Amino acid sequence: MAIIVMVYGQSGTGKSTSLRNFKKDDVAVVNVNGKPMPFRGDLNIANSNSYEEIMRWLPLFPQQSIVIDDATYLMTDEFMRTAKITGYQKFTDMALNFYHLIKDASRLPDDKIVYFLGHLEVDQNGTEKFKTIGKLLDEKITLEGEFTIVLKTKVVDGKYYFCTQNSGSDTVKSPIGMFDQQYIENDLKAVDDKIREYYGIVRNVANEVEKN
Repeated sequence: MAIIVMVYGQSGTGKSTSLRNFKKDDVAVVNVNGKPMPFRGDLNIANSNSYEEIMRWLPLFPQQSIVIDDATYLMTDEFMRTAKITGYQKFTDMALNFYHLIKDASRLPDDKIVYFLGHLEVDQNGTEKFKTIGKLLDEKITLEGEFTIVLKTKVVDGKYYFCTQNSGSDTVKSPIGMFDQQYIENDLKAVDDKIREYYGIVRNVANEVEKN
């Protein structure tokens, strides 16, 4: 099974920017909102907010790392498309679609890591969490429970970080000993390398060998 990683935070706190150190052969990016990357680079980017397309693409990407950015918009776009439809069934459909995407991602090969980037919201208990639409995902499933690694973006004195440990008022978590510090640089490529080192996942270097 693949490793799935959640990264959430407020807009403008470095989620998309954290991809800046990936190379084209390292990562495939599903750009849900279709907006330009906030840095100059040459990445493999596929634009779509369709669950059907994304789930079809996931097993076809040759890259070992896949980023879905911004996954929250999969839910908000679906909500807006069905805004005039009454009843609770549409919320059930939205929850199931996102849940099935997570499950499909987790069933990819063992050498794959899939990152779900999304926005932050504060629930009624004051806990910061991944933003969803409707209550089904929160009350019946608890999205963060599907992930072993959950990171949160944080900006301190103009510097951008990932939080790696739970503050008591968020849903951040990471395996014991994976990260030495509570705050690390918001570099998703460095996180990807650390995860592979921790779990002993060998990165495929076939493309590098061919180039040489």
